[in-house]
Amino acid sequence: MSMQPRPLGQVPEQTMLVARAAFPKGSLPMSVRDQLGEVFCDERFAAAFGVRGAPATSPGVLALVTALQYAEGLTDRQAAQMVVRAIDWKYCLGLELTDTGFDYTVLSKFRARLVEHGLERVAFDLLLAALTEKGLVGAGGKARTDSTHVISAVRDLNRLELAGESVRAALEVLAVAAPAWLATVIDIGEWAQRYGARVDSWRLPSSQAKRDRLAQVYGTDAARLLRAVWSPTAPAWLAQLPAIETLRQVLVQNYHIGVDARGREVIKQRQADDEGLPPARTRITSPYDLDTRWAAKGDDLFWNGYKVHLTETCHAGDDPPTDNTTATPAAPNLIINVATTEATVPDVKATTGIHADLAEHGLLPDEHYLDAGYPSAETITTALDTYRVQMITPASRDTSPQARAGLGFAKNAFTIDWALRQVTCPQGNTSLNWTPASQRDTEVIVVKFGSDACDPCPARTQCTTSQRGRRQLTLRPQELHEALARNRAQQDSKDWQHTYALRAGVEGTISQAIAITGIRHARYRGLPKTRLQHAFTAIALNLIRLDAWWNRQPLDRTRTSHLTRLDYTLAA
Repeated sequence: MSMQPRPLGQVPEQTMLVARAAFPKGSLPMSVRDQLGEVFCDERFAAAFGVRGAPATSPGVLALVTALQYAEGLTDRQAAQMVVRAIDWKYCLGLELTDTGFDYTVLSKFRARLVEHGLERVAFDLLLAALTEKGLVGAGGKARTDSTHVISAVRDLNRLELAGESVRAALEVLAVAAPAWLATVIDIGEWAQRYGARVDSWRLPSSQAKRDRLAQVYGTDAARLLRAVWSPTAPAWLAQLPAIETLRQVLVQNYHIGVDARGREVIKQRQADDEGLPPARTRITSPYDLDTRWAAKGDDLFWNGYKVHLTETCHAGDDPPTDNTTATPAAPNLIINVATTEATVPDVKATTGIHADLAEHGLLPDEHYLDAGYPSAETITTALDTYRVQMITPASRDTSPQARAGLGFAKNAFTIDWALRQVTCPQGNTSLNWTPASQRDTEVIVVKFGSDACDPCPARTQCTTSQRGRRQLTLRPQELHEALARNRAQQDSKDWQHTYALRAGVEGTISQAIAITGIRHARYRGLPKTRLQHAFTAIALNLIRLDAWWNRQPLDRTRTSHLTRLDYTLAA
């Protein structure tokens, strides 16, 4: 497909007359066209198209259709139908009333081109550029960020189902790519009984012994199939198939191949307590989506998928007018950054990337409000030094048993002499060892007290629960330790808590994204396509908020039931 950039063009006169008559108060698509004009220009999508071949549908038009599709919660087929029959959509796209639109499959092909060429965020960046030009977003001010979980578009599989479905996925590919070869290396009838239907479509054995036997069968079949693919007599290109590589990784991650006392090969599932399992960040959870990962948040939230971080401005309604004048309402809170990561990436790891992206687009705020999951001592100082952003976020608490229980001597009860590299306990005893170390790729200092000081100490039970009876402290380097201490002290004040309450507004944005676009469920497979989904989700939410602001119809901050309203009326 080739693409010749062309402007959106003027709205045809007949289309304008009919649209104005049908929507005297306007609509979201009409407001987008009137206020933003040609926000998605074709030139920015040129990298996804060739210079030769049949002409493609305007990518700027397709981006606008996709944005409206997300704003109204439509499928591809429904969105293509709206282009044909919806007057306000024709007005937005500048189409004649008789325009027949395009086939709905064009939208999926358009998304595939964007993902293939790394243009998932181009449309979102174009909207931000247009809003910056209009003065609706810019550097400085306040911004807030929060994340939410995203469930993948593939079925959840346990380890046993994963092993069987990975073999089945490889067989399905080989049955199409090399059917004649496959029939010579396996018994098609026997294997079809085991892998003809999806593994999760039938009930697994209830007995643990039978489940272990089935797991061994799956592992044996996987090893046999891979050896056949890699044998000198097999076509060399079979080993390059993605499904074969996926099967190899699943086998390595979930099985241990060894030899018993008689020299026979033994294949058995890995267990966490002996052979060990790879960490969740690298463990494949589905043969059909290699990017999705199992993750947990708290004690009751477990999901297989991704995580999305939304950053929005937060100034509308934060400082209400003190008089009764009808001044122009402040600009709406708009999403200025959206970042999609693997589910296993901690929130704290996303902060630097968010700041870097905001700085690149000239949208770095002065104050950044973050959830408790984001900050760490490293983030606090690095963000201040690198991006000069005031991060307003709860610092991590002291997790020692004494601090959690509120009894005994917590870490802040000890006096640290950084120059002498020595710590003094509340009873006046000094530390014995001061050892710099690294824990989970983080620089720390391990301080230990000697048995001569701790054993006879009358307050030992208030100080340590160690069986050895000696207290040990883990400190950060001086700059980070002092920054963390300052933030812990500040967040206990009422003024700080009142200021931090502004962050709670981002929960409403996540709720809106869930209700309108279903942001917690991935529509597509793979991290790049999920990033594209979230970019258009952010575009849709911004357009909805801008439409309400342009038409002076502020969004309701809370939902009020009819019963509650009646109660207010009677009370008045």
